[in-house]
Amino acid sequence: MRRLLGNIGWLLGGRGFNAALSLVYLALATRTLGLEGFGHFALIVALGQTVTGIANFQTWQFVIRWGAEDRGAPRAIGFAIALDLLSLAFGAALSAALVWSVQFWLPLPGDLLPLAFGFCMISLLSIRTTPTGILRLHFAYGRATAAEAVQPAIRALGAGLAALYMPSVAGFILAWAAAEVCVAIAIWMTAARIEPIDWKQISLRRLPRENPGAWKFVWSTNFTGSLNIGGKQLMLLLVGALGGEALAGGFRVASQLGQALVQLAQTVSKAIYPELVHARDAAHDLARRIANVALGAGVIAVVAAVVLGRPGLALIAGPEFAGVYWTMVILAIAGAFELVGASLESLLVSAGKAHTAFFIRAIPTLLAFVLLQTSIDWMGLKGAGFAVLGSSALSVLGFWVAIISLHQIRITIDEGATRP
Repeated sequence: MRRLLGNIGWLLGGRGFNAALSLVYLALATRTLGLEGFGHFALIVALGQTVTGIANFQTWQFVIRWGAEDRGAPRAIGFAIALDLLSLAFGAALSAALVWSVQFWLPLPGDLLPLAFGFCMISLLSIRTTPTGILRLHFAYGRATAAEAVQPAIRALGAGLAALYMPSVAGFILAWAAAEVCVAIAIWMTAARIEPIDWKQISLRRLPRENPGAWKFVWSTNFTGSLNIGGKQLMLLLVGALGGEALAGGFRVASQLGQALVQLAQTVSKAIYPELVHARDAAHDLARRIANVALGAGVIAVVAAVVLGRPGLALIAGPEFAGVYWTMVILAIAGAFELVGASLESLLVSAGKAHTAFFIRAIPTLLAFVLLQTSIDWMGLKGAGFAVLGSSALSVLGFWVAIISLHQIRITIDEGATRP
């Protein structure tokens, strides 16, 4: 528990640094581009993150799961790199198809489509889940935090330069792309110093041949990751498709400010997963304790969003975005649910139930997509926020029910094993 809290501390420190600088580049982007221009910017960023979210395998989990075995790290890393190359090939094809189709369903000007495709490709080339897994395998959270700090620093610097010398959507996208490239280089270099890459181990066959359940775990975690990352970005794209670029811009601001807790939830999940893999018998108790702490933190954060949200929006984004306040509060509540559910979802994955976690996440997410048009027609931007809130609440409830069922099954098995 002490080591876990220390690791979370490193990650939260990085998140705090990121959050502080994100307010800088968010303010620069919103005030420079305006509501519609920022909406175009948000749609391009969402396209890139959707592509990487769908195409990218959660290789950091594979590195930890099989790298923790005796002398298993080189083989696990080689398998993860092979999956990254597969992601790049699939993602390139997906980018081309997605950007080509944009003209039929997104309010994105034609002259921005080449920029959107370029950003998608840069995002794919900057995939860094494998080196992140190497750092977490060795519990090098301090080094990981230092390397990841490159991203917000470059973004803030790039946003400042864009506001001064290239105050357009293209200028801010170039700043984001530069940050992606720089942080990927920093993390790969840091990881390689800790665990040198054995290029001979790169293979899609070697590890699955020795671990028959490997591909099941790969696809389950990939689908879950796609829902967690790509699903949220796809929600923004659908908001833009149904409500226009102004609604997409407002949703992006509300999401970035209100759902800071979702990033915190991802931070907790990334820190707790390696510990749950190592803890085994104590994993259930550890996840419960973290969930209790997360519940208190979530309540405090929601109260802060209610009290400080309106002046914060006026200070950061300007009066043009004042109408997104209640959407921000709704998304903050959704973030609180995600924060509580982070440890529960990680517990399911660490127990070999990644496929269960996927289905629990998938059904509410698909339901939110189906009801999004009705929600927007009902309450506009706030309706989109309620769709996200409903999805998060149902997912966390599902994780809780699954954990209780899993725990009861284990108790029954243990009691049966002790009977004469």
